[in-house]
Amino acid sequence: MQEELQQNYGSIFEKQLLDEIVTVGTIKEVASGFKLIEIGNYIKSMPLLLSGAIKILREDKDGDELLLYYLEKGETCSMTLTCCLSESKSEIRAIAETETKLIMIPIEKMEEWTAKYKTWRNFVFESYHKRLTELLNTVDSIAFQNMDERLIGYLKEKIRITNESNIQNTHQEIAYDLHTSRVVISRLLKKLEELGKIKLNRNYIEIINL
Repeated sequence: MQEELQQNYGSIFEKQLLDEIVTVGTIKEVASGFKLIEIGNYIKSMPLLLSGAIKILREDKDGDELLLYYLEKGETCSMTLTCCLSESKSEIRAIAETETKLIMIPIEKMEEWTAKYKTWRNFVFESYHKRLTELLNTVDSIAFQNMDERLIGYLKEKIRITNESNIQNTHQEIAYDLHTSRVVISRLLKKLEELGKIKLNRNYIEIINL
């Protein structure tokens, strides 16, 4: 744990804080698709990502999902922090996008470290700022972009996060993430294929030139 923690957070946290994280943290390795946080549950620990990626989803009153943003190594979730500090139920769902390795930090350390370590405070504030920016980008894409533009942005982000040129998601899964219907996604994907930007295969989408 020490070496991976140093690689991902050594430039952010001082040695004393890194040592505390090693002492109280618990390593967790999960497969792609594993649900780490569910809406309505209380959060008992906060994740620090060592590798992989996690997608954060919101759900409307009808049970339809919307992808808010991704978490990557060296990051944490500000919404998780908020729930930890306020001892409130989670309003987001967190699912591993790829195989992911995390350090889970007990919630009782949140306030203690905020008072004790300036680097931790800065990390928390920076996390809030970054997540707010990403949420505003999500709102902007919904309000100002056509669905075909949103889909292209989604596909580009997918290949960046997974570092692969093939996307394994079904049309329905993409529709869930973008809060639209499978019919709309299938039609737009077919259009992108006709333009030579992607190739649709039985179980995956091959990115050619987005």
